[in-house]
Formats: sequence, structure tokens, C-alpha cells
Amino acid sequence: MIFWQIPALSQNFLLLQSFEYNSWADAHKFTHMHIKEVVTTSDRRDFLRVPRIIYRNDPNWISHLDRDIEAVFDPAMNNHFQHGEAVRWIMKDAGGNLIGRVAAFINRQLATTHDQPTGGMGFFECVNDKDAAFALFDKCKDWLEGFGMEAMEGPVNFGEKDRFWGLLVRNQGYKPPYRMNYNPLYYKELFEAYGFRNFYEQYVFRGQRDKKFHPLFEKKYRRLIESDGYSFQTLDKKNLEKYAHDFMTIYNEAWKDSHQHFKPLSINDVMKIFNSMKSIIDPEIVIFVYYKDQPVAFFINIPELNQLFSYVKGKLNFLGKLKFLFYRWLGECHTIYGLVFGIVPEHRGKGIESAMVMKLRNIVLSSNRYYDMYISWIGDFNRKMIRLIEAMELEKIFILVTYKKLFDPDAKFERHPVLD
Repeated sequence: MIFWQIPALSQNFLLLQSFEYNSWADAHKFTHMHIKEVVTTSDRRDFLRVPRIIYRNDPNWISHLDRDIEAVFDPAMNNHFQHGEAVRWIMKDAGGNLIGRVAAFINRQLATTHDQPTGGMGFFECVNDKDAAFALFDKCKDWLEGFGMEAMEGPVNFGEKDRFWGLLVRNQGYKPPYRMNYNPLYYKELFEAYGFRNFYEQYVFRGQRDKKFHPLFEKKYRRLIESDGYSFQTLDKKNLEKYAHDFMTIYNEAWKDSHQHFKPLSINDVMKIFNSMKSIIDPEIVIFVYYKDQPVAFFINIPELNQLFSYVKGKLNFLGKLKFLFYRWLGECHTIYGLVFGIVPEHRGKGIESAMVMKLRNIVLSSNRYYDMYISWIGDFNRKMIRLIEAMELEKIFILVTYKKLFDPDAKFERHPVLD
């Protein structure tokens, strides 16, 4: 599980943005559209250019890093190609102008764990034109049916759920965190008009450092740290492999009975994750909990990198890296991004969740670096986690939806099961 108002001006902007896209689409009826599979270097550049066209007037949009997107479609970088396939397309109008893009993928290990064999679609971007959007959706559907799929989820990633996952349907006027999907609100209408249905929702919450929690949180924290057996540690970069093993142990125990698509992590998987984060991680905000020296819980947080990547415009080349380092040195990154929160089953219900949040808050209060926090990827099926967040009275700032489209209109649709 991953997780922490719109001012009148922002509301007006969203209304104007919607009007602008609608007016532009009305003035350009795309009667002649061409969809091309991404094959050449030029195609790949065009795939990356599409969002820069769609969001050119949106001040809240922050470009994903080009290299992060390209890594998804590179078999040398994405091990999901070992048991799956991916394809992507770009769309142009009769004048050769880019007006959309999309990708489809199949993961053979997960496809048959659903009631219907299910593939995925994602990285959808499109002008506000129903025919154009439906043509892109049809391209994904036809490709997936060729592999025997009977349904597709979207927009999702050909990889982990912590990135490029879900359709933004509510935004309280904030810029998106790193690798979170962001889109015009008219996308919701396009998806639902095509027949996609709400499979589950994902929430992102925000809390500020001066937020006062209920005294019960402090009481639970004190009880745990003063009780026999429990201890709290922050990450030691010099002993990264030890914490990678502890993360793997907790993760595999915490999720083995929770997700229908669960796949245990290996130490190689975790070391890749830890090494990729090594240059940006702040060890003080990565928390592990132990019971009699056995790892039982973690709360992994990182600095919110989009506060720095907003300056590089998606290009982490030499100049982009210099900008990143410069603005990091200036202290531009003042938000914590809660990545993942896990507790092994036998230690749930003991207040560890509250205690880790209080531990993090105490760390933040003793530092002048961070002022607020995002807690992301709380699924609406994770009732226990939602109750904890509600008790903390944090602000829900983003709602994303993972949609599902059944190819047989008579097939029975069911939402994601609620976790125990």
C-alpha cells in the first residue's frame, strides 16, 4: 500500500482549461487520423512530445522524465518483458500534427489472475475528441484480443503500481508528485464513454508539519517505544544490504495474502530499488520497526522530487542534472513523499502505523528541511489504511481511478475486492 482546496482561482483555471480544449476540438474535427506504431527514433521522440502539446497551457503540469518513460519500454531496463510484451502508438491528424498517443501491454503472469484474462493500457494522451480517443482505445483492445485477453485495465503501467498508474479525476489545485499520472479532467468523460468502469480508486493525501494529531497517536507511540521488544531505526546507507533484506522480509510477509496479483520480491529486486534511490534518499525519513531484533514494519519516504524536476522539463541530460543539483542545493525540495508503508500481519493492530507517523513527525519537527508531506496510493479497497488517514485528518488532494473495460458487454463486472 502506498500513500498523506481548490482555490477559486484554480477552479476558474480548470474551467477555462476545459473550455479551451473543448473549443479547440470543436474547431478541429479529426475526420482523417493516422495511428502509427512507435518503431523509429523519430517515433519515440514524437511519443514523448505529445504531452508537451496537450499540457502546453497547464501551469500545474510537470513533465515526466523522458528517461523514466523510455525505461518502461526498454527490455534491457524493464524485467516485465521477461513474461510480457508492450507496444505503443502515436496519432496524427491529416496535417501531420500530433494529437494523441497510447500504449498496451500484457503480463502473462498476471493476465489470468482475473475473472477475465486481462491486459493493460496506459500512457494515454489525447486531444478532447471522442473519435480520436476511441480510435486509440480500439487499437489497444484489438491488440490485446490478439493475445486472448477479454478485458483491459487502464491507465496502468507496464511495471510497478507506484508510478504511471490511474486516471486523475479530482485535483485540489496541486502540482503532481513524481511519477504520478496527471491529466486533463475531460479524460474521465472519454474513458467512461468508451465503456471503462471504475475498478478502484487511489487517493493522495497531504499533511503539514504543524498539523496537530490526536493525543492518542502520541500515546500509542510512547507505549510502543517504552514497551519491551519494539525499537525504531532510520536507514543507514553504509549498511544498505541489511536494510534491503529487512525490507524484503517485511514486504513479502505483509503483502502475501493481500493482493490477488502479489509476487514476492527477491533480494536482487530490492537491491535494484535501493541502489536506484541511493542518490536521492534521505535516510532520516526512512523508518524501520523491529520487535526483538526482527523486522516487522517500514515506512519508506523520499523527498518529493518533482519540486526539483519541474526545472528540468523532462530532460535529465547534463544541463538538467546541473539544474537538479543546483535547486536541491538551494533547498527547493521541502516536501516528503510517502512511498510505501508495510506491517507484517501478526504485528498489526498494535498501533505501529500511528507510531511510525509520530516518529516521522518528530523527525520533521526537529529539522528545518521539510514543511509538508504527501501520502500516496491508498486504494479505496484498503479500508484500514483509510481509517488511519481519516483519524489523522489529512487533506485528500488527488483522486485517481483505475478503470476496467470488459470486452464482452454481457460479462459481469465486479470492483476490486476489499482487503481484510
